[in-house]
Amino acid sequence: MQNGSGFSVPAPAPDPDCEFCSPGKLAHILYETPHFRIAADHAPLVEGHLLIVSKAHYACYGDVPAALDDELFSLKKFIKQFFIRFYDPPVFWEHGIFRQTVFHAHLHCFPWGNIEYDVSRGEHGQVVTSQDDVRRWYADRGQYFYLEDSAIALLFPPELDRYLRIIKSVFLRGMALRGGKAQLLPPEQRIAEGRPHIQAVTEKWQQFQLQGADYANESGTR
Repeated sequence: MQNGSGFSVPAPAPDPDCEFCSPGKLAHILYETPHFRIAADHAPLVEGHLLIVSKAHYACYGDVPAALDDELFSLKKFIKQFFIRFYDPPVFWEHGIFRQTVFHAHLHCFPWGNIEYDVSRGEHGQVVTSQDDVRRWYADRGQYFYLEDSAIALLFPPELDRYLRIIKSVFLRGMALRGGKAQLLPPEQRIAEGRPHIQAVTEKWQQFQLQGADYANESGTR
């Protein structure tokens, strides 16, 4: 891998015990680029729940080098086009190691529109203006959780009470807007009930790829 200066940046070795290091262990892969995969979440909260997963074993996106930023941003734009056509604009969420269940960089993508977060509440620790902000936070302070919509991107200190308040105000509202249950179900139940969601988003993604990313603009339809 090359960074912006042309120097080689060694990627971390895969972890044989990590379910995201091997494409055979990461189910429902929809799309791949040299350094990332897009996959449907195996235990979706709502239809359209996708993941952007690094191929190399980085701990979180604060650990991913700047050399991969353009590739990551292109994938986020691609998912935004997909969501706008079939669902609603995306909300991106990352645990940033804090309360992760798989310790490998993965960004959750939800079709929820805007989060309607009031900055004056002061729950966040930093407004993010670039991916370098995430890297600096991770290098200096370690754990975080991250939230982004079309209007703003935010880093939050890893405090459980704060985390649960954000979950309640953003996740449960977003699930209700998508016609889901406004409650966080156990993973086992989400897996069992999520198969129709995975099938539906997979079929829409295949249609999206066949039509091309610019189809909506050309046809004037979503």
